[in-house]
Amino acid sequence: MAAAAATTAADGGDASVIETPTLEKEFPCLLQRISEQGGYAFVSMTSLAASGGDMRAAEAAREMAWEQLHSGPWHSVLPIWRDAYSMACLRVAKLHYAAGNFVEVFRALDMGLIMGGTLLRHDLEIAVEKVEAKARDIRSFEERQIDDEKNGSRLNFVDFNEAEMLQVLPIKSLSSKIVKKQSGLSLEGFLRDYFLSGTPVIISDSMAHWPARTKWSDVDYLKRVAGDRTIPVEVGKNYLCREWKQELITFSQFLERLLSTNSAVPTYLAQHPLFDQIKELRKDVLIPDYCCAGGGELRPLNAWFGPAGTVTPLHHDPHHNILAQVVGKKYVRLYPAFLSEELYPHAETMLCNSSQVDLDNIDDVAFPRVRDLEFMDCILDEGEMLYIPPKWWHYVRSLTTSFSVSFWWNNSEGSSVH
Repeated sequence: MAAAAATTAADGGDASVIETPTLEKEFPCLLQRISEQGGYAFVSMTSLAASGGDMRAAEAAREMAWEQLHSGPWHSVLPIWRDAYSMACLRVAKLHYAAGNFVEVFRALDMGLIMGGTLLRHDLEIAVEKVEAKARDIRSFEERQIDDEKNGSRLNFVDFNEAEMLQVLPIKSLSSKIVKKQSGLSLEGFLRDYFLSGTPVIISDSMAHWPARTKWSDVDYLKRVAGDRTIPVEVGKNYLCREWKQELITFSQFLERLLSTNSAVPTYLAQHPLFDQIKELRKDVLIPDYCCAGGGELRPLNAWFGPAGTVTPLHHDPHHNILAQVVGKKYVRLYPAFLSEELYPHAETMLCNSSQVDLDNIDDVAFPRVRDLEFMDCILDEGEMLYIPPKWWHYVRSLTTSFSVSFWWNNSEGSSVH
């Protein structure tokens, strides 16, 4: 059975195997290119896995590719080793699929999607679709009935009043210029009054028809469609803190941490293209018409999902951004782009879009000008969207358990699509 799972194009539409048409076509060329980079041991192990269905060889090949991905800075990793990692993940997934071990299949495929190259991405995506369909089919009618009849748990929210909220927010919050809120904002009105002038605005009534508005607060729904999938999460206050780290865990493990009352260190799913990875969740959101403004190119959607207290420190992005608040509430503070120098950007290239200023604890000696700078801020409520113009600095704090989606797009002149 395992050997059958490792065979190639002859698999056709066999339900007992995962088809990998691109891999089978590119396999000899890939092995040649990997050999040219000194990957002789990898080639030996992956060939053994392909011809003999040897799980130990498949795992060894994956480990070798993983080591290459971590041999230096990510940008210096040769693209061939990213493709090699995708290939190894596919081989491991095929063997686990043949054995009916769907948890490990999903993990292998997700790791390939997250860490692998682009050449075999289509194979990984069609494999995920097949495994998801198979996993649904093997659930018994009784299990489905139980799932449908039980009262699902909901994402929990921290109760707070305004006085308590102001205690945790940066100094002067909600005391100055509040971002304007618009209901029934037309695309023409958005373009004329906000997009062209580069002015933030809250759009209050454009998400009621999204399936995500009701589905994403249902923990059982999230577990059902994404529970076995592996995702990258951030652990710690934020990415500028020394103790901050990243982990790869399943979505179910993430939900357990999110719902736990004993977790002292926040775990945050931040700026991850979740919807490219988990298509079922992508069906729950709709692209706002406002993202057509300027005729630009929409970038991959990013998810932001975490408990109360998670913070994205002060930074700016080069794109137009609509931050859609699907579940929960967030506080957002915004500084216009022309104040960049007064906000003390980091000198390092990797962090030059982030401020050295910790708004939660401002160092007046090191950053004397910050307290007097004008800003806009707001509470972004569930069901609202916030337009953040390019290069506007923003600080974001979750006030409750929060699930948001950001839509980034470029101006047409900055786009690769014309």
